[in-house]
Amino acid sequence: MGLILIASERFSEHQTPPGHPESPERADVMNRVADEWRRQGEVVAPREATDEQLARVHGREYLDCVAAAAGRAVAFDPDTYTSPETVEIARLAAGAGVDAVERVMGAAARRAFALVRPPGHHAERDRAMGFCFYNNVAVAAAHARSLGAKKVAIVDYDVHHGNGTQDIFDGDSDVLYVSLHQFPYYPGTGAADEVGSGDAKGLTVNVPLEVGAVDEDYRFVFSHVVVPVLRQFQPDLLLVSAGFDAHERDPIAGMRLTAEAFAAMTTELRRVAEECCGGRIVAVTEGGYDLQALAESMRAVVGALATDELAASAWPAPEAIPPTRGREAVAAVKAAQAPFWNLP
Repeated sequence: MGLILIASERFSEHQTPPGHPESPERADVMNRVADEWRRQGEVVAPREATDEQLARVHGREYLDCVAAAAGRAVAFDPDTYTSPETVEIARLAAGAGVDAVERVMGAAARRAFALVRPPGHHAERDRAMGFCFYNNVAVAAAHARSLGAKKVAIVDYDVHHGNGTQDIFDGDSDVLYVSLHQFPYYPGTGAADEVGSGDAKGLTVNVPLEVGAVDEDYRFVFSHVVVPVLRQFQPDLLLVSAGFDAHERDPIAGMRLTAEAFAAMTTELRRVAEECCGGRIVAVTEGGYDLQALAESMRAVVGALATDELAASAWPAPEAIPPTRGREAVAAVKAAQAPFWNLP
């Protein structure tokens, strides 16, 4: 009933061009973390996502386009490439999220962590981009809905805005999407005033943070936006797009988080899950491109998900740097979200 990991050595089979940050070596890190957990807990291999599961969040023409790349090396955009095995491995990544949700919704485990590549949160309904082909966490959320979850919350702490997840659920009043990200930055979306559309206004909560944000900025944002919004939404399942490229050593971004901050964010989300949805929480990996930082951060999240006793506060001791970036982000969110949420 504790933590289960979903992992596979096959994730290294998705090949990218030399020097590409989303390298197969990332899968080697994931495998090491999975092997460490296997000594004390359960690790299972995923199944490929089915056509039906993918079609809940992606258009049929787009799915046909991706399928046509099977067995070939294709450039979908200047950052997003397939190798001959990529389509199968991407289906496996999406299937890992599905598997994790099934185990948590079916009470085989209360918490699950899918260690996958390629990542998914940039993949839109009809477009591959940003290293992503299928939107793994969106596929997982839609599958949870099919299993009876009436409301699903997704929290994305990858350093990049999850434009794909926002795109897919923009008008969906049963899915809450909360993103903390460096802004302005790739992919250019994620301003605080992007709040969703139609009946789902307020269910997209973007927290744009200025480059250089530290642990204390994220603690401030969690305290004043993320946790209050989640508690008011009262989800049946909490999903996490667990990207680790906001780490201070990551080569493609400019944030300054420590591995301990990822553990603290995960602990805060677990606390909400215990209060709102029977402890049901599923994390799915996104970015993270410094291999040492990736390993440290993933281990920190595994530790936060594995423990039975939640610490009163898991945040690192505050530095001398005040959370000015966090305060500015919270002010922007409050201005945009005032009609929808009661934020402290």
